[in-house]
Amino acid sequence: MTLAESHNPTLTHSLLYLDGISVSFDGYKALRGLSLVLAPGEMRAIIGPNGAGKTTMMDVITGKTKPDEGEAMFDGRFDLTKLDEAEIAGLGIGRKFQKPTVFENHTVEDNLLLATKAPRGVFATLFGRDDKGVRRTIDRILATTRLGGLRARVAGSLSHGQKQWLEIGMLLAQDPKLLLVDEPVAGMTDAETAATAELLREIARDHSVVVVEHDMTFVRELGVKVTVLHEGAVLADGSLDQVSADPRVIEVYLGR
Repeated sequence: MTLAESHNPTLTHSLLYLDGISVSFDGYKALRGLSLVLAPGEMRAIIGPNGAGKTTMMDVITGKTKPDEGEAMFDGRFDLTKLDEAEIAGLGIGRKFQKPTVFENHTVEDNLLLATKAPRGVFATLFGRDDKGVRRTIDRILATTRLGGLRARVAGSLSHGQKQWLEIGMLLAQDPKLLLVDEPVAGMTDAETAATAELLREIARDHSVVVVEHDMTFVRELGVKVTVLHEGAVLADGSLDQVSADPRVIEVYLGR
């Protein structure tokens, strides 16, 4: 960290600090000077039309894509632009993609055991390892994700919504500081959508969370600050009511 950065209180007190991030693919500008600051323990909803840059922003945060310009700092001191995906995951950034990817032929509990952060081999985890701390963690995650009664169920037999919850649980098992969650309620029933909002609010009590979503009812249920992206930059941010009343947001996104 440079001396100038050490005197930047916004950077020092933020968990995630993006400033002036630009990314181009073959001349197409996916991000144009995007800036965003996330405080420790904050949950933020990211909305915007298709092509607004939401996925590219997540790719930059996780190291999948390197920006052409700009700063991307984590926890006030780690330069994400200089780290690879595995190093960034090791810092405590976990990402859940839109389509759930669980081990379909394993039980719910074994999926969580396979994801736990503790040093392990697959066979040691599944056969004979009985670490009380890990078991307590698994029990807590099962309770949080509403899957306590399904721990012995094979993951492939779960509903779509339950698979989404299991994958969120697998992220929690890695003990991340920041969870990036991409369209978690796509394809869910109304009841599952409401339960997912409650689940994420619980998680946000002791984690920072970024949620990319199109479902405005769900975003309202989250009750958090909303950032609107458009053409690779931040168009507006504030409460959902504030951004929903912004004429620019209505024109490019909500009015469609």
